[in-house]
Amino acid sequence: MRALRTIVDMSYARHFLDFQGSAIPRVMQKLVVTRLSPNFREAVTLRRDCAVPLPGDGDLLVRNRFIGVNASDINYSAGRYNPAVKVPFDVGFEGLGEVVALGLSASSRYSVGQAVAYLAPGSFAEYTVVPASAATAVPSLEPEYLSLLVSGTTAYLSLEELGALSPGQKVLVTAAAGGTGQFAVQLSKRAKCHVIGTCSSEEKAAFLRSVGCDRPINYKMEDVGAVLQQEYPDGVDVVYECVGGPLFDLAVNALATKGRLIIIGFISGYQTPTGLAPVKAGLLPAKLLKKSASVHGFFLTHYLSRCPEAMGRLLKMHTDGELVCQVDLGALSPGGRFTGLESVFRAVDYMYTGKNTGKVIVELPPSVSSKL
Repeated sequence: MRALRTIVDMSYARHFLDFQGSAIPRVMQKLVVTRLSPNFREAVTLRRDCAVPLPGDGDLLVRNRFIGVNASDINYSAGRYNPAVKVPFDVGFEGLGEVVALGLSASSRYSVGQAVAYLAPGSFAEYTVVPASAATAVPSLEPEYLSLLVSGTTAYLSLEELGALSPGQKVLVTAAAGGTGQFAVQLSKRAKCHVIGTCSSEEKAAFLRSVGCDRPINYKMEDVGAVLQQEYPDGVDVVYECVGGPLFDLAVNALATKGRLIIIGFISGYQTPTGLAPVKAGLLPAKLLKKSASVHGFFLTHYLSRCPEAMGRLLKMHTDGELVCQVDLGALSPGGRFTGLESVFRAVDYMYTGKNTGKVIVELPPSVSSKL
C-alpha cells in the first residue's frame, strides 16, 4: 500500500495531503437526515453513493471503524439543537477510526494510520472529515476507547463541575448501567461515596455491583421511591439524572439538605413530539427552598474546551485498570451484533428499549466501495 503525496487547492490555500491511495474509495455510505422528526427511522436515510470528502489544511480524514450511538441523536435528527437547520444534513457525533489522509498543518500532531477518537458531526459515515482539534489519539482501535469520548467525559466533567463530591456522601445515579451512568457510578465510588443506581434487570444490577455500586435498584422488581424513603430517610447528597419524567420527581423528593441534582438528559421525553418529559414542577421551588437544594443542567457542548483534559485522565484510568469501559455491540439484541451503517437504526431502537448495558456502539467493516 503506497502513500501518495497530493497537492490540493482549497479555499485559496495550497496544502499537502497524505493519502494511502489504495485504501480510499471514490464513494461511500453515510446516514443523512432527510426529514426532521424524533423518529430516527423516519428522519434518517442511508445513502450509498456519497463522495468521500477531502480534509482541509487543519483536518483529518478518518475511516470510521466504530461509531457511538447517543440518546441525543434523535434530538439532532428532529432539529432541536438548531431550529434553523435545513435538511439534508449529516448525523452522528462521535467515532473511532484510523487517519487515512490529513492536511499539512495537521501532520505535526497526527500521521496516516494513527488511531483516533473524535467528537465531531457526521460520524455516521464510512469516512468523516474531522478537525484535528476535535480528535484524540488512542492506543488502538478498541471500542472501549470510544465509550470515554462523550459518555465518560460527560460524567467526569459534570461531577467535577457540579457534584462537589466528598467521602461518605450518598450519590444516586439513574440509568446507572447505561453508557454514561456506568462512569458516574465508578467516578462517584472513586470519590469514596456511597452509590445507589437504578436499572431495569438483575443482569444490570449484577454489572453495577461489579463496578462498585453499593445499592442497585431494579425498578422492575422494586419501587424506587419506597427504597429511597426507607433506606435513605435523610436523603441523598447528589443525584445524577438522565431519565426525566416521574423518576425526576422521585429524585427531587429524595434530595438531602443542601443536595445537588445534576440533569444530563431526560431520555424519557426525547421520542415525544415536543421532546419534553413532563414533571410535577409546580412544587419544585418550594421543595428546593425547604432543603437549600439545587438543580443544575449540564450540556457537554458548553465544556468542549475541557474535554481533552478529561479524556486524558479517563484514558489513564482505563489503561491503569481503574476504570471499566463497558460497551454493548448488540450481540444479545434482536438481529445480533450491530455491524454496518444499516444497523444504526436497530442500535437506536435497542437503546430506547433500555436493553443495553454500557455504551451502545456500532462496528463498521472496511469499505467495499469502488477505489480511486
